[in-house]
Amino acid sequence: MILFKKIHNYDVSSTSAVVLLSAGAFLIPYILMAIFGGVPLFYMELALGQFHRTGAISIWKHICPIFKGIGYAICIIALYVSFYYNTIIAWALFYFYSSFSTILPWTNCDNAWNTPDCTNYFGMDNVTWTNSSRSPAEEFYTRNVLEIHKSSGLKNVGGVRWQLLLCLFLIFTIVYFSLWKGVKTSGKVVWVTATLPYIVLFILLIRGATLPGAWRGVVQVLHLSLFLSKVWVDAAAQIFFSLGPGFGVLLALSSYNPFTNNCYRDAIVTSLVNCLTSFVSGFVIFTVLGYMAEMRKVEVEDVAKDKGPSLLFITYPEAIANMMGSTFFAIIFFVMMISLGLDSTFGGLEAIITAVLDEYPDQLSHRRELFVLCLVVVCFLGSLSTLTYGGAYVVKLLEEFGVGCSIIAVGFLEAIAVSWFYGINRFSNDVQAMLGKAPGLFWRVCWVGISPAFLAYIIVSSLLKAPPLTLFDYKYPDWSITVGYIIGFSSFMWIPIYMVYKLVWTPGSLKQVSGFQVAQKNAIEDSCSLLI
Repeated sequence: MILFKKIHNYDVSSTSAVVLLSAGAFLIPYILMAIFGGVPLFYMELALGQFHRTGAISIWKHICPIFKGIGYAICIIALYVSFYYNTIIAWALFYFYSSFSTILPWTNCDNAWNTPDCTNYFGMDNVTWTNSSRSPAEEFYTRNVLEIHKSSGLKNVGGVRWQLLLCLFLIFTIVYFSLWKGVKTSGKVVWVTATLPYIVLFILLIRGATLPGAWRGVVQVLHLSLFLSKVWVDAAAQIFFSLGPGFGVLLALSSYNPFTNNCYRDAIVTSLVNCLTSFVSGFVIFTVLGYMAEMRKVEVEDVAKDKGPSLLFITYPEAIANMMGSTFFAIIFFVMMISLGLDSTFGGLEAIITAVLDEYPDQLSHRRELFVLCLVVVCFLGSLSTLTYGGAYVVKLLEEFGVGCSIIAVGFLEAIAVSWFYGINRFSNDVQAMLGKAPGLFWRVCWVGISPAFLAYIIVSSLLKAPPLTLFDYKYPDWSITVGYIIGFSSFMWIPIYMVYKLVWTPGSLKQVSGFQVAQKNAIEDSCSLLI
């Protein structure tokens, strides 16, 4: 069960949704979005990859050739992810190296990088916390790891941090030697990177539950309103990005499964494990946030306002630094982060590798090692801008616009292409050929209508209520937002471009070129069958 080992989450830095996940009110929309949106899409991709036995590009010649641009878009998005995602792993590796110390370097304000604003309130009485105060953990992250104070913003990102460059080089070296021989090699590595985090998570859960004030974080889970639209949007987005349909990973990995493998069981079991993991992760986070609130003498929501990398690299390390056995807990925490990051990187790059090798087998099938090397080098060079003093600004921009709505739009078109153009009855027959049993009415209704509506809801909500882009005290200028939209469109544009290319340059009638002829008949039959 290859897919069981790949509980895929591209967005390990965007933990705001994971933090929300423990909320009692959040659990209801999360479960509903999973049942009617995330799991059906997950099941659909597993079945597609397993039946057609090919990657994200070549699979469209079997489904609907005119939509082949979706495969190219998926590969480009995966490439964008590799440009910033591995930098976050490099940050974690930097922290891991720094953790081998009796006193963690983000514990006090006596270091060369600290400023007069550094305020250590742990274990001290009569300490006044002001708006200009900065914790030792925050200054370690911003002034020692990132050195972001040497950059004025995207217009002047500064030079490359050589320490982070070495960390990233080591990360990509591990990635290359894990992927160069194929899924048989990466599958063995994944047994470690996918199981180790569960051991660490269990240890952190027990430690967090025994911290002073942990109960405050647990109580906080009951304070969200079920009627806030943001809760539903966050639930939908968390499900989509944690299960990973649309990223090409599921198509790639399931294509290596035996033809009669029970992909239905894989979809259900993996989705359940994913949801339980997110739920437990939320409690791990919230118990520590309660502890932090107790120490700062503030409300939990004032601590939880730090999101994304700040939560992973400031708030949580700060809490760890003030625990007994801080060095041990810091080491295992960053080992977990590195393992999770590598696990996702393996999946993302394997999606590109499988897609390209399946599309060009004659040219590349016997040169896999060389192709993987070239791909890793491209990803490494593409990451250089994220290693500068202002690299965190670039990471945030790519994270928001390089993936975001682009991958959701790709997933939406993929669901429409399969359900309405390939045909839901035809797809159901494919599943029956593999499993001996056709999908039930629930799955077919979800694939035809509910799941695409689920994705459309995320897209519209994200575009209509997009907040201003900020990082720390830096507000992104308008021109950078324009650049972000260009980056996002640069992947999505290959879908209409390929459609035009296919229609203009391929001989034959419109129906023959597009592949619509069979699909239209299937769509009519399928729509009627769902009404019976």
